[in-house]
Amino acid sequence: MAAVFAQPPPDRERGIFETLLVVDERPVQLDAHLARLYSSLEALFPDRTPPAELVGAIDTHARNIAFGGLRITAAPTADGEIDATIGPAEIDPGRILPSEPPTIDAHSLVLRGGLGGHKWADRAILDEVQGRLGADAVPVIFDWDGTLLEASRSNVFAVAGRTLLTPPADGRILPGIARACTLEIAAAAGFEVRETELCREDLATADEVFMTGSLRGVERVRTLDGDRLKSKGEITARVAAGLRRAWTGGSWDRVPRR
Repeated sequence: MAAVFAQPPPDRERGIFETLLVVDERPVQLDAHLARLYSSLEALFPDRTPPAELVGAIDTHARNIAFGGLRITAAPTADGEIDATIGPAEIDPGRILPSEPPTIDAHSLVLRGGLGGHKWADRAILDEVQGRLGADAVPVIFDWDGTLLEASRSNVFAVAGRTLLTPPADGRILPGIARACTLEIAAAAGFEVRETELCREDLATADEVFMTGSLRGVERVRTLDGDRLKSKGEITARVAAGLRRAWTGGSWDRVPRR
């Protein structure tokens, strides 16, 4: 395993953020994203007034977006309020919800205690590590004892037979919106889903490994630290197709194919 790093305290003044998909001017799973945003604000800044009228502001920014992403950042101000800014998500449009799950390479990053359950805008350590990797690679976070937590931008799933396994939302990981949707889609399709502790050996022996995020959808993991992982079945593709259908409201044929 890689060296163990202590996660430095995030710069609280930079606040927290959410990224969400927009399809046909419709913010996807807006209620879930706002619920998570306001829950974090209440936990982190209980003495601050949260931003109001965010739904209308987000809808305004989503106008004329046929297919893209938005980023909402909420940060404390000097006058005791919480200021929210909304703008385009910083992502290559070609990487937003592609028609087929792309393959990526994973590289271990050991952070004691993980990133925690809030989506901090201060991502300095992740940005530093990502800067050393290519566009088709992503850091995967393990705790000091080898427990798998999450990826820098997504949650991780391992497939064993017809069972989907993913780390529990125990305070060390961000409870992803796409993660929750994936669990529902897989269960509805007849697969067993389990939240359980995993380690790198579980990824090495899994039939398939994939990641989920609110903009990229499903990404198939090809290697971990240079070691090739298995890709025996089509569960990853089935989950990806179900997620696309859920997010596009049956209008997938109108989404640009990349």
